[in-house]
Amino acid sequence: MDEILDILDANGKPTGKTALKSEAHKSGLYHNTIHLWLYTDNEKILLQQRSHKKLIYPLLWDVSIAGHIETGETFTQAAVRETEEEISLKLRENDLVKIGTHLHKSIYNDGQIKDFEFHHIYIAKLHVELKELSPQKDEVEAIKLVSFEEFKNLLSNSKNNSHFIASNTPYYLSVLKHIKNHTK
Repeated sequence: MDEILDILDANGKPTGKTALKSEAHKSGLYHNTIHLWLYTDNEKILLQQRSHKKLIYPLLWDVSIAGHIETGETFTQAAVRETEEEISLKLRENDLVKIGTHLHKSIYNDGQIKDFEFHHIYIAKLHVELKELSPQKDEVEAIKLVSFEEFKNLLSNSKNNSHFIASNTPYYLSVLKHIKNHTK
């Protein structure tokens, strides 16, 4: 879907302009996204395997939920909407805890996709069993829970195991640290 996005400057401030997601990615326009990391009481993190249909990093494992923030939407509204769309889980905005914002700038497919995004990062506790979730086939190939320790082990070998996006390792470790601190 080609959503309409609010365009930002390089410092993350709104410009008052909007653009289609496809235009933002074609022209390298800064915009907002959400990342939501779901975790359980028994120290596991929900990972999402990107659909084989994705242009960027198909079939690699990544954040529990991610998506673009549409014009006029708050970050938490987008997180709740994306969670229901991607894995059919209904959350409330007050379930979300913001842990930070991360500027992600990458260019893919020989410059055809310029992904300049401010990820607004949230965590939330997963209160249902994995079998109760239904991944959206166009977005999500599979989902799984991994222990905090397994997450760290997979990350430590991400340059060789084709499991995660290796360049995101510092970001993933930062998220894990926040989740661990929040669950203490």
